[in-house]
This record gives sequence, structure tokens and C-alpha cells, in this order.
Amino acid sequence: MSENKDPQVATPESPELKGEKFVYDFTEGNKDLKDLLGGKGANLAEMTNLGLPVPPGFTITTEACKVYLESGEEPTALRAEVSAHLDALEARMGKKLGQADDPLLVSVRSGAKFSMPGMMDTVLNIGLSDESVVGLTAQAGDERFAWDSYRRLIQMFGKTVLGVDGDLFEEALEAAKEAKGVTVDVDLDASDLKKLVKQFKKIVARDAGRDFPQDPREQMDLAIKAVFDSWNTDRAKLYRRQERIPGDLGTAVNVCSMVFGNLGPDSGTGVAFTRDPASGHQGVYGDYLQNAQGEDVVAGIRNTVPLAELESIDKKSYDQLMQIMETLETHYKDLCDIEFTIERGQLWMLQTRVGKRTAGAAFRIATQLVDQGLIDEAEALQRVSGAQLAQLMFPRFDDTGVADGKGPKLLGRGIAASPGAAVGKAVFDSYTAVKWSRSGEKVILIRRETNPDDLDGMIAAEGILTSRGGKTSHAAVVARGMGKTCVCGAEDLEVDTKRRRMTVGGRVIEEGDVVSIDGSTGKVYLGEVPVVPSPVVEYFEGRMHAGADDADELVAAVHRIMAYADRVRRLRVRANADNAEDALRARRFGAQGIGLCRTEHMFLGERREMVEKLILADTDAERETALEELLPLQKADFIELFEAMDGLPVTVRLLDPPLHEFLPDITELSVRVALAESRKDANENDLRLLQAVHKLHEQNPMLGLRGVRLGLVIPGLFAMQVRAIAEAAAERKNAKGDPRAEIMIPLVGTVQELEIVREEADQVIAEVEAATGTRLKLTIGTMIELPRAALTAGQIAEAAQFFSFGTNDLTQTVWGFSRDDVEASFFTAYLEKGIFGVSPFETIDKDGVGSLVRSAVEAGRATRPDLKLGVCGEHGGDPESVHFFHEVGLDYVSCSPFRIPVARLEAGRAAAGSTGSDSR
Repeated sequence: MSENKDPQVATPESPELKGEKFVYDFTEGNKDLKDLLGGKGANLAEMTNLGLPVPPGFTITTEACKVYLESGEEPTALRAEVSAHLDALEARMGKKLGQADDPLLVSVRSGAKFSMPGMMDTVLNIGLSDESVVGLTAQAGDERFAWDSYRRLIQMFGKTVLGVDGDLFEEALEAAKEAKGVTVDVDLDASDLKKLVKQFKKIVARDAGRDFPQDPREQMDLAIKAVFDSWNTDRAKLYRRQERIPGDLGTAVNVCSMVFGNLGPDSGTGVAFTRDPASGHQGVYGDYLQNAQGEDVVAGIRNTVPLAELESIDKKSYDQLMQIMETLETHYKDLCDIEFTIERGQLWMLQTRVGKRTAGAAFRIATQLVDQGLIDEAEALQRVSGAQLAQLMFPRFDDTGVADGKGPKLLGRGIAASPGAAVGKAVFDSYTAVKWSRSGEKVILIRRETNPDDLDGMIAAEGILTSRGGKTSHAAVVARGMGKTCVCGAEDLEVDTKRRRMTVGGRVIEEGDVVSIDGSTGKVYLGEVPVVPSPVVEYFEGRMHAGADDADELVAAVHRIMAYADRVRRLRVRANADNAEDALRARRFGAQGIGLCRTEHMFLGERREMVEKLILADTDAERETALEELLPLQKADFIELFEAMDGLPVTVRLLDPPLHEFLPDITELSVRVALAESRKDANENDLRLLQAVHKLHEQNPMLGLRGVRLGLVIPGLFAMQVRAIAEAAAERKNAKGDPRAEIMIPLVGTVQELEIVREEADQVIAEVEAATGTRLKLTIGTMIELPRAALTAGQIAEAAQFFSFGTNDLTQTVWGFSRDDVEASFFTAYLEKGIFGVSPFETIDKDGVGSLVRSAVEAGRATRPDLKLGVCGEHGGDPESVHFFHEVGLDYVSCSPFRIPVARLEAGRAAAGSTGSDSR
């Protein structure tokens, strides 16, 4: 038991070993050494430097872990360094590790650069044995405490280090409570715990094939190795993929002298936040549990009390904690997440880190800290992300139907741990959550409490509901980090995972029943609750004004940060939009033009028959007639589009997809023709269509007759589209409008293709100018979506006034992937095996596709310095990809209307430089 009251510890006096230093005392590091000491170790050192009450200890570096993971062996020098630091720690504490009459006990905790809550391993109370538990009893004067600490060590060590199934220990513990007729651990006395220790040791011997080690140094060494190994557990790798944390960082190991929160009612443990991580509001937030150790709080096994109640339990410790929280927030200039223990009235700080928070809290806290003068607007911009903004744009529940009793039924209320509106079928284990999710079902994962083994189910679920735990439980912390809706501590719900059901007030909810959970209010409903637009979307739509008296404070925070992002960003943001309605919405969302108008979408519906006539035309006259029918319709579309985006550029892509996409399905048409022939009622048009379908059928249409090839093979097709664009622009200009059309030729692979099409287009534009007496400023460019186009960009730029990178097709052709096929067949396996960190269709593949984009930018601008450059693939709205496009010097990104605010924000962050606080 720690009796040290001075957190300053002398470092080992022995000279530093030659070569790399693998162990640092808490007095040697600081918060900027996260790469080396991990987040936990760096912050323990920082708190020690600040003079806060930190139990003495030392950190084994991530470099030692990397050596171990690469070679399977610890660095040669590590054991000697650990021994030297342990000797110094023992000298400072005046006791030896596991000393029989007065044992020094330590914890061994993981601590990577980025927080991975519950994903890696921790072992407490190392140093206890059959011999030293007697000494601990004498020193503490509390036999129950000593044996409780010993059973915890065997349980944690057995599961974490020796690989024993943790449920075996839990079942033995539950059986002991049932035999005693009690429901909570603290009601077991010393005699009960002695029996439990004996039973736990038998479980270890039986299932681990060895006895629980009695040598304290062996315990510590094995625990250190177990922490190293935990870096590569399935759950840790899954979490890293989910959070995009690199897999080669390794984890540090923190060896810290133990302080105890389970010494009685004047002791306890808790987790505190300097602000509410769910809302961002200032105040006292956290959980406290008397007579407990830290894992009891985080696991959510016992329901905690709100941190504010600590004031009435132990005012001295509460006041000191409030001062420390203020010190840490001012020092880190951010929301801090703190773990602490009170040992017989003495407060100890066990950890701090920049806290994970919800999307709404991130925006509120960033602007609050600006108002407090702790950070400037540039730093506030780095404290939020496009992914968080996207979360704020999701719909929320409209529970008016619940209030009048006509809709879904309110089942109960828990703690609002992570906001959002989630609806799905109730499932009670992770396996089912994953299985049903892969079948297309939306599910809500319901547990008593979650643990790290539930991670895959939490990822698969729409939301998480637990009957135990608080805002700092495993479920809450992980859900907030992932942006998942979560309600915790819904005590009215009796969850029975074995029978796959939950009961509340006599009502039974079976697996498969639809439930709705509101992570903003903590309400839980039976049935599907309808949703309404979020206030942030209402703001972007212009239906809510940030400066209004009744403005939502979250909207005000979003407005401030978006305004700053717009002021500093260099990249312009356009929309992918094919009609006036989408264009107008995009403009409300802040679009600065249209980067992609797909004209093929204008040929659907009733116009499909006209396209069929074009395809079936046998003579030039028939083809010209079909084109003449399409011309006024295309022109009307463009007039609407140019009017909606008046004064802003509109990039119109000429027809791109293969013509067979406008014809009936070959199987369906064959059956129709066969049935008609069997009835001797053959339809001549169907027969001609079937012949055309067979003629146009391609084995790989993505690489067949499409794009610029259509314009070259079908006379008059592209000329008709260019004429429609030019006539629409002339009409808008004569109506005092300001049309700014850009004509984009798709799928160009060689400059000769572009030159031929451009020559025809220039001629058509000149004819329209002459006929209307209007001078038009229409630019002509191309999509770069083939590797050859990127590799010959310097030549293509001689004929193109702009490039727009079509990164969807460029990714397919660079990787040799057919997206529709590979995503369903083997992408999941590639992600699980770590071949991809993320799908290259979601985030630009910088090394492959990105390299081609970069070289094409350089070559194109070398030929034509004023070449306008943009991107119109889906990557244009992906946060990480936007930063890459800023870096390589594009002029704009283009994305779907809903993603425009995200792209605006990330373009601002890219310009300001993303080096701000990282709460991963």
C-alpha cells in the first residue's frame, strides 16, 4: 500500500546504459513525448512536473514494444533498465516489491500514443502472493481489503496474462455472492474472499496449465509482456482500423506504485471531465464509486454516483480535485479526462488525457475556449473535424407521437452518454449484431454493460444501450469516440442476455423487436420513433439563423467555426448536381459552383424512348431526327441549371455511360420477345431493341464504348449536347443572367481524342454565337480518370482549359478493381487483414492514385500555367482526401450537396494546418 505523499521520485543513479534508453521515470518525461511514452505515460510525467499528487512510477517506451513485436524478444537492455528503476522506486518507497511484511504493489498499464479505451491490458496489485497478502493485512489493518486485492490480482492476471476465460472468474464470484445471499461484491467478507482466492487459483492451475506465480518480479515481467502482446489482439486491431490509428506505433507500459480506493468508505475511485463530454457544457461531470478500484468504474459493473456527490462524501478531496481539474484544463487548454483514486482521504491522480467528446461538444468547447482566451480561432478550427460536422447533420427524434400516446412507447430513461437518434432491432450479443448487420438489418446492441470483447458488435450496431454504467463506462467512452448513439445506466431495464430479452415494468422486449434510443436525452422507446432534420441542417438550409435570439447554441458554434474556415480556405467547394433542385440546395449549403453535372441523368424516365430511337437509328436522317427531339429538352435542363447557379461555374459532363444502360435488360427483353413469338404476336420494335442490345453488349462495359468514344463513334451526339449548352447560355445571357458553363469531355485517354471533340465543339459554339449575336465564354476541358490520361497530362493540357479528376474511375483503373464487384466480394477480408486501412473508394489512395494526381497536376500546369484543376469523384467530400487535394494544389473539390459543409470545413482546416488537439 502506498504511503508516499511526495510525487517527486529520484531517478536511478546508475549511469544510463549505452544505446537506446527504454525506461523513463515519471519525473523525466513530459506531455510532448507521446510517441515515445504513450499518452498515459507522457501525461503522468506532465502531472508530476506540475507538482500534482501522482503515485511514483516509470514508463517503458513504445520503442521497447516495437522491438518485442518485431523480434518476439524484449530488448537485451530492458531487464537491467527496469531493475534499476524498480530499485529506485523501492528505495523511495522504503519497501520491496512483494515484500512479505510490507509489500510494495504496482500496477502495469498499457498506454499508446492515441487513447484506445479498454482495448489493451492492465493488471493491478502486482506483488501480492500467499505470503505478502498477510503483510498487506497487517499494514492496512483490514483483512477484507487485502484478500479482495489478492482476488482481483488473480482474476486480472489469469484473464489478461495467462489467457484464462474471464467468465470463469465472474461465475465463481457470482456463485459466492449467491451462496452468501448478497448482490454486490462489497458484502463479501474476508472469509468469503479467502475461499474465492483459493477457487480462483484452482481455475488458473486447471485452465492455464500452471500455478499462479508467487514471485512478484515474475508477475511484473509477465504482465509487461502481456501488455506488449495486447497491442496486436483482434479487438485492438479492430479498434485501430475503426479509428484510423496506425498499426506500427506500439504501446508503452506504465509501472506505477499502487494506491487503493477499496480500503473502506473513506476511499474510492472515479473518473472526471473538466466539461461535459456529451454536450460540452461547463460544470462538474464524472462518476465516483466508494470503496472500489478503477476498473469497477470503467467496466460499469457497479452503478456509480455523480461526481458532484463527492462533495458531501469527502469535501477536502472534492475541493482539491476541483482545483486540479482547473489547473489541468488551463494547462492543456482543452477538455481533460481524469482518473483518480482517494486512499483514506488522500487524493491521487492516476491519469489525464485530452478527453474524447461528442461532435456537438467538440464545436461548443472549441468556441468556449476561444471566448475564454485559451485558444485562438485557428486552433478552434483544428479542434473539430468534418466527420464530427457530418454527425451533427444526422436527423433527430420527433417524439410528439410518444407524448400523445399514439406512437412508440417510452420504456425508460438512462444516461445520455453519446447523442444521436438510433433505431434498430434489439440484439443481446455482439455476434448477433455483426451477423444481422451484415444481412442488412439495423440493430441496437443491448447489454448489461459492455467490455472490450463487444467492440465488433458496437461497430456493427446503430446504437448501444446498457442497463449499467455511467458517462465514463466502457460503452460510453467507446461510443463517443466512434460517434455512435449510446444510452447507459438505464436501471429500469432488466437485461437477460442468456434468454435474449429485456424486461421493463412487466413488458418483455424480445430479440428482434424494434427499439429506438435517444442519446441526447437518454430515452428508450419500444418501436420506431420518426425523425426530423437536425438544427444544423436547418441552419445550412437557411431556415435557422445563427444570430437570432432563439438560435440554438450549437448552431451558433457551428456558424462561428464555419465562418472562420471559409475565410482561411484556399480550395473552393463545388457540388455534384444534375438538376436545379439539387443545385439550389447546394448553393444554400455554400457551394461555389457545380463541379459535375451528369447529363446521362437527364435521359431517364420518359426520355428513355428518345434515346432508344437514337440507338436504333439506321440512317443519318433517323439519327438527326432523334437528336433534334432531345435538343430542346437538354436546353431547357441547362437553362434551369444556369439560372439556379447564376454567376457561378457549372461543369457539364457530356454523355459518359455505355448506351446499353439506356436499353432494357437483355434477359427481360429476351423473355418478352420469346413469349410474344410463342403467341405469334411479335413486336417489331422489341425485336430491333433485342438486336441492338446484343450488338451493344460488352464483357466489361466500364472499359468499353463510353465517354469520349461515344462522341467519336455516334455522329452528332456530343454536338447536340454542346449546342444545347451554348443555346441555354446565350438565352440566360440575353435575359441579363451570368451563365458560366464549362464543357467537360469524359474518359479521354489521349490528346487526339480531345482535339477532335474540341474542334467540333468550338465550331458549334461559333454557330450559336453567330445565330444569337451573343458572345459566349465557354471553356472546354476533360476528366482525368484513366492512368494514361494522368501520365500524358502535359500533352492533354495543350487542348484542355481545365482538368477535373474523376477519382472514382481512376481508382478502379489504377487498382484493377470493378467497384461493384470487389466491395461485395473481398473488401471486407482486405480490411480485416490490414491490406487496406480504409477503402480506397472512401479515402484517396495517396501512394497510388494520389501519385498520379500529383504528377498530372505538375505536368498540366507546366504546359498551361493557368490550367484550372478540380476533383469530382466521391473523394471530394472525404475529409482526409480534401487535405490531400489542398496539398497538391487543386483549385476546387466537388461533392454531393449534403457533404459541402464538410468539405468547406476541411478545406479551412487544411489551409490552417491540422496540428491541433487530437482526442483519439
